[in-house]
Amino acid sequence: MNKEQKAEIVATLTQKLNECNFIYITDVSTLNAQKTNQLRSEFFKGGIEMMVAKNTLVEKAIENSAKNFGGLVDTLKGNTALLFSTDSKSPAKIIKDFRKKDAKPSLKGAYIDADIFIGDDQLESLIKLKSRNELIGEVIGLLQSPAKNVVSALQSSGGKLAGIVKTLSERPE
Repeated sequence: MNKEQKAEIVATLTQKLNECNFIYITDVSTLNAQKTNQLRSEFFKGGIEMMVAKNTLVEKAIENSAKNFGGLVDTLKGNTALLFSTDSKSPAKIIKDFRKKDAKPSLKGAYIDADIFIGDDQLESLIKLKSRNELIGEVIGLLQSPAKNVVSALQSSGGKLAGIVKTLSERPE
């Protein structure tokens, strides 16, 4: 690979790192070509882009990036695959499902909306993360709850109040 090709790969990786808010770094070293293609296919079905690059090129792209990737540079040892996703937990779910058949891929680290997760033990935490839409739904539900209670109370109180007024008006003096 000549310098121009390396520079092109670094530029592509840098652009991806800057554009994407959900980036996973995985180890696929023990997977053969067939299993790697199966894994790549699973990621593709989930809308996740998988790229394999040399660690030195990934490190240069991280250095050129506008984001702070913290300790993720230290995870760049051995065979590395980068996953770029539009969803925070889809890659973690696919990795977990794929592991039911194989021990790899293992999670080296992840960058999720400026938060850094390092180590394979973080996989369950990443799966439990709520997406932006889930959080918005919860907030809307919480905001609607008090309003529904007020409306319900007014409706039920309105009927009681009307009954009391009717009873009082029918009462002989």
